[in-house]
Order: sequence, then structure tokens, then C-alpha cells
Amino acid sequence: MQEIKFIEKPDSNEEIFNSLNHITAKWFMQKFGAFSLAQQYSLIPIRDRKNILVSSPTGSGKTLSAFGSILNYLIQLDERGELEDKIYAVYVSPLRALAGDIEVNLKMPLEEMEKIAGRKFNIRVAMRTGDTTTYERTKMLKKPPHILICTPETLSIVLTSIKFVEHFRALEFVVVDEIHALANKRGVFLSLMLERLQEFSTITPVRIGLSATIAPIEEIAKFLVGTSRDCLIAKVELVKDIDIGLISPGVDLLTMDGAEDQKRLYHILDELIQSHKTTLIFTNTRNATERIIHYLDDYFPGKYCGLIGAHHSSMSKEQRFMIEERLRKGDLKVVVSSTSLELGIDIGSIDLVVLLRSPKSVSRALQRIGRAGHQLHANPKGRFVVMDRDDLVECAVLMKHMKEKIIDKVDIPVNALDVLSQHIYGMAISRVWNIDEMLALIRKSYCYSTLSKEDFMSVISYLSGDYDLEHRNVYAKIWYDSSSKQIGKRGKLARLIYLTNIGTIPEEGFISVVVGSGEAKGSTVGSIDEAFLEKLRKGDVFVLGGAKYQFIHSKGMKAYVIANVSRQPTIPSWFSEQLPLSYDVACAIGKFRGLIGERLGNSIECVKFIKDYTYCSGESAGQIYRYCLEQRDFSALPTDKKLIVEQFKQEKEYLLFHSMYGRRVNDSLSRAYGFVAAQLKHRDIEVGINDNGFFISGENLDVNKILKGVTSVNLRKILDEAINKTDVLRRRFRHCAARSLMILRNYKGRSKSVGKQQMHSHFLLSAVNELSKDFPILREARREVLNDLMDINHAEEILKKIERKDIEISIVRTPLVSPFGLILLTQSHSDFIKVEDRINFLKRMHELQMKVIEGR
Repeated sequence: MQEIKFIEKPDSNEEIFNSLNHITAKWFMQKFGAFSLAQQYSLIPIRDRKNILVSSPTGSGKTLSAFGSILNYLIQLDERGELEDKIYAVYVSPLRALAGDIEVNLKMPLEEMEKIAGRKFNIRVAMRTGDTTTYERTKMLKKPPHILICTPETLSIVLTSIKFVEHFRALEFVVVDEIHALANKRGVFLSLMLERLQEFSTITPVRIGLSATIAPIEEIAKFLVGTSRDCLIAKVELVKDIDIGLISPGVDLLTMDGAEDQKRLYHILDELIQSHKTTLIFTNTRNATERIIHYLDDYFPGKYCGLIGAHHSSMSKEQRFMIEERLRKGDLKVVVSSTSLELGIDIGSIDLVVLLRSPKSVSRALQRIGRAGHQLHANPKGRFVVMDRDDLVECAVLMKHMKEKIIDKVDIPVNALDVLSQHIYGMAISRVWNIDEMLALIRKSYCYSTLSKEDFMSVISYLSGDYDLEHRNVYAKIWYDSSSKQIGKRGKLARLIYLTNIGTIPEEGFISVVVGSGEAKGSTVGSIDEAFLEKLRKGDVFVLGGAKYQFIHSKGMKAYVIANVSRQPTIPSWFSEQLPLSYDVACAIGKFRGLIGERLGNSIECVKFIKDYTYCSGESAGQIYRYCLEQRDFSALPTDKKLIVEQFKQEKEYLLFHSMYGRRVNDSLSRAYGFVAAQLKHRDIEVGINDNGFFISGENLDVNKILKGVTSVNLRKILDEAINKTDVLRRRFRHCAARSLMILRNYKGRSKSVGKQQMHSHFLLSAVNELSKDFPILREARREVLNDLMDINHAEEILKKIERKDIEISIVRTPLVSPFGLILLTQSHSDFIKVEDRINFLKRMHELQMKVIEGR
């Protein structure tokens, strides 16, 4: 029986010093004088060969928590002359840059310990990535590093290398860093890789996981060690005082885009930057990152020349590295980043982190703010800067959860059939397998512990060519003998194909936007990224180059549109970059609204409650109170127990659902209700979503029939139909086809462009649909859309609560959009309407809302 157990108390400094050899102990004493709490929890258990997950805040000494005992053990072996030419420990990092940091952070202590010992150690530390030269690889093959640093993908490559894999035969330690960043298909890939790694080794390696604050931590421990092994959990609470506050630059957050409020925002940012040595500003989009830098330079000419930098995923690796180097050296006063600096890359001393708009989850907020006070004894310091009234409520609840250590839960994908296909092929390349032994090993992974024999065999059928897809250039990759129950690789190029096509990160490209139907040659008016195309539905209007276009359909790498559209945009250009609000935080906001609703009758008591509940200022509490009061007096206050559907006419008829469940759940519900509405009227329906709710608009909408048309029982069937011919399913099928090696990105030294991959995928999808709707890779594409991109499970949960009357649905007819719905209705227009016009529109709508309230 598997035992996942929390360590109740840390070991004392004296106990740990006594457990170390004299060299390691002296180094720790000279360097730190004592052990960090994370090290007190982990060093002795690792020495005793216990699997352990160390969950600890950024800057708490996690690296040496993992490696302190490993280095101590290697030094002891070296002293006795017993160090072998083998890999003792593997360190797996989700980022190459982080792997590079670890290499430096291991070599430096070893050099300092060598000075204490008065001699050179024979301990070798090396990093292997896709950039490692052939010379270095050959050198590693002859003299393997004792500690190998790599990414999940590199580990997969070396495990398929006939000669190099021999160095893993007696592996003793596996360290998985930043495990919280692997709650995705890369994590699924790694979980199977760890099982394969253990199968190679004659010794059962100790598994050590390092993570920032994450939940549910017991599930993450199982993810680390698999289904049959015990694991200790060292949950190191934040003992430093976290200095967190909330700033609202606008006197009236409704018009935060106004010139005066914008000026006030940048003066506040300037004051924060100038009062600290180094400031890191996080935004949620790449566009916002560039905009902040532009306006700081605009408002303060010359002040930030050479002292400010941007860091985001669209920049080249060289540019990002240069910014990181300048930060480490202290050459930069401020860096503005989207999400690319969230992980624990060493960027030197940061005094303050500014979160411009909500980071959408507690764990992400803690991770970002943890970048400040990264030194062992410094305090993390951060400030939320809110930009509208919804942002204010969201950040206030996030701040409460951060202070009270309430962490939102992550969802790790399970039974991903595309990743499984890739691993089965890799396993078949390494040796001939008995099919039952293969399945047993796969099920040891947490991510595949519930894998059915039927799903497993469907993947075997695909890989062994049973689906007859040779006419689409998909050839059998393995052989399976049902009588002997054996599986092996097929083809002389199997190893080469596998090595040049492994990995889970999809290649993305840009889509050309073409005016016309696609039959005749139309003019290309620009391009959009694939993530944006995924969000477009037929009939959506978007802005490109200052002009409006209506989306018709896509084919290959082209999106066909209608120009000269009079309708307002339905989807903003930044929508694909926006992070989704976590379900747990969304539900907490719904609960918060309910608690406010109970106190709205007494303004003084209510404002005091908001202030005490969220730890915000009296001014912010007053703004939240007025926002909720306006909503209640105009329409009704939606809460965790009451879902409000507002019906109003504004050019056309709207049904606006105040469903405070986060964008992934709202995406599921809006598609289902929108599909039912379209079926009832046999015409296209316009849909808009954000984290707080969604709307359906059209003509003569029958709200009761639409509501009754979606249930917890038929939701999955409706969504299966709704996504069946969408671009989002077509794109995700291509990603899954590439992961499962149906589409080869590289073959015989030639790379296939994203455009050619998409075209190949288009024909493959047609062929697969004709063969079987249950083709495993098509099923995986559907699962990815419904479970990973959307959140169908929580959507079903909400519908069940509605059916049990735990959540009441209330239909309210209003003369116009309510205060809570105003941001949702106007966000899609932000690309096209001038800032001044938008402000005037918001003011006018607010005045109309106030007139309605006063009239009542």
C-alpha cells in the first residue's frame, strides 16, 4: 500500500552537521552558518534514500536541499577512491536556462569544497541539451558525468542511445526541479520517462521533487513517484513575512483608460521603481509588456535610457539571455515581463515585484512575488496594481488567499494517448517487450494509473498499422504478435525517426488573413497567430491593422474573412494571450460576493467587512462595496449560489450569464448554450466570454428553451458536436498527430514547415473521420480541447449543482447591460474604439445605469 506522508518536524542543525562528512559540513558552516528550513526537512531523508517532495517558496535554498546529501555522498566515494564511471544522479529541469543555472550552482560549491579539502575532486557535473556539441557528447560517452543535468526531452534521447544508456544501469538519484511547471503534457511525458528510467536501472533511484507552493500536494507527490512507491512531503511554509499590497491608480476605475488616470498609473510605477534598487513588473500579455516600456519612456524621457528591459517569449533566446545577464549584474533598474521570468532562473537581486493586473491564480502570484527577496534572508515584496473594477475584486481575493496560504489546485492531464504513442514507440526501439509487462510499467506512472486495456490496445493498433493509413503516409512503427504477445520496433530508421521527432511542445506558426471565400484568389491583409485563430468562431469580428474583418473559415495556414464589416468586434486581439482565472479563485470570488450581499444593507459594516476579509485599504473596500451595491440595485448580485442570466436588448437581444467560474468553464458552458441557441434558430449566434461570465446574442432568443437544452447528462455530447468542425479541434489534432508521430516534423534531415504539417493534418483528419470516430489520436485531440483547453469536468459539476438546486438560476430582464456585465460587453471593442470614445461610452452607460437605479 502506497504511503504519502508529511514530515512532521525538521531535523536540527546539529543532527544534519553530524550526518555530513567534514568537508561538506565545514562548507555549509562557512557559507551559511546554519541550514535553511527546506534543507532541515530534506538532507537526512535523502541521505537515507527516501523519496521526497520539497514544496518550498522561491529563494529558500531548494537546490542544496536536493543536492546537499548527493554531493556529500559523492565526496565520500571520491575520498575512498570508489567513484565509478557512471551517472549517479540525473537532474531534470523544464527549462534549458534553469539547467544552466544549476550547473553553475553545483560547480561553484564543489570548487569551494575543493579549497577546504585542499585537493581536486574527481566529481564530474555536465549538462546535456540540444545545444551540446558532438565533441561534448562523445566525451560524456567515454567519461560520463556523475551528475547529468538535462531537460525531459534530452533525457528521452539519451535513454534511446544504445551506448549511453549503459551509464544509467546503476542510477541512484533523480531530481525533478520546478515540478509545478510540469502540470501539462511535458509532465505526462516525464512521468513515463521516469518509469522507463527506473526500468533501466538495477538500483531503485531515489526521486526528489522540488516545487514552489502548489496544491493538491499529495497528488503532486504521487505524480513524482508513481503509483507503487512511498513518498515523504516536506511542506515548508513561508516563514518570511510576505509584504503584499494593492494599489488602485484610478480615482474611478470605470475610466481607468483615461489620459489622467494613465498618467497617474505611470507616475505610481515610476515612484515604485525609483524607491527600489531593482523592480520586476509582470504583465499578462506580450503587448502589455512592450506598452509599459513605451509609456515609461514617453512619460519620463531619458530617465530609463539603458536601465529598462523587456523579457517575453516572443524575444529571441539571445535577447532574453542578455536581459537576464544585465539583471544579474545589476545593470538594469527595471524589467517588464509577461510570464517568461516566473520560473526560478537566477536573475540576481530583485527588491520589488509589481503585478500589473491579476495573475489569475494564487500559485502564480506567489511564484511571481517570490522573485523578489530571492536571497535566503530577504522578504518577498510585491504590489498588485489594478486596472478595472473586476480586476480590483479579483486581486483582493488573491491577496487574501496568499496571506492565508489557500492555494488553487492544478490539473495534470491523465491517459494522454498521443504521449503514450510516443513512449510505446521509444520502448519498442529499446528492446522487444511482452505486452503485459509494457502495460504494467506504463500503469506505474501516476498519469496512466487508470489507463484501460482497451485504450492501450487502440494505441498499439494505430502504431502497428491496423488502421490502414499508408495512403496518407502514416506507416506502421511497431510490430505486434498477438500469439506471442510481443512488441518490437519496425523499420531500419526507427531510432532516427524517434530521436528527431520526440517532444510534446507543438510548433506554432502565423496564419495569413485573406479576404475572400477561399475559392478565388483574395488579397492578404495581414497575419494572426495560431492561438488567436483557435479562439475564433464562424461569424466572429476582429480588428487587424485598424480595420474590421469577419471570420468565415480557415484552410491550411490561411484564415478567410469578409472585409468592410459594420458590426462591432466580438473578440479583442489580446484575447489569446490572456491567462485564464483559476476555477478555485473564481469560486472564491463568487462566495465573496455572497458574503458582501448579506451586508449591503449597512454600508459602514460592509466596507469594514471587505477591508478585514481581503486585507485591502478602506478606499479599495469602498470601491468594491459601491460596485456590488450598483449591481444589486440595477439587477441582482450573482454569487456562488445564484447564477444570474440577464436579458436585454442593445442593437440585438442579449442573454448575459454571470457565471463566475473562470474562462475555461465559461468556454465550455458558452459553447454548449450557444450551440443549442443556434440549433433552435438555425442561424449563427454571437458569443463572448471572459472569466466572470459569457453572453449569447441573436434575435428572438428563447431563454427557457436554451437553459433547458443543456444538462449535465448531455453536455459532453453537445460539446463533441459543437467542436467537431472547429478550427480549435483541427489545430489540436495536428498537435496530437505530431506528438504521436503520425506527422513527422523531421525526416531524413528535412524539416516539415508548420504549414505543411497543417495541410498533412487536414487530409489525415478527413481520413481518420472516415475510418473511425474512436481513432485514439482523434479522441485525444477531443480530450485535450474539452479537458485541458476548456474545463468540461467543472462545467458538468456546475450543471449538476443547478439540477440539485444547490445553485439557483435567476432570469432578470434589464433595460441595458448591468454594471457587472459592462466590462464583458465592451472588452471586445477595445481594439477599434478610440480610448476617448470608450471612456465616453463607459461613462454614458454608467449614467444610464444610475438613472435606472434612481428610478427604482
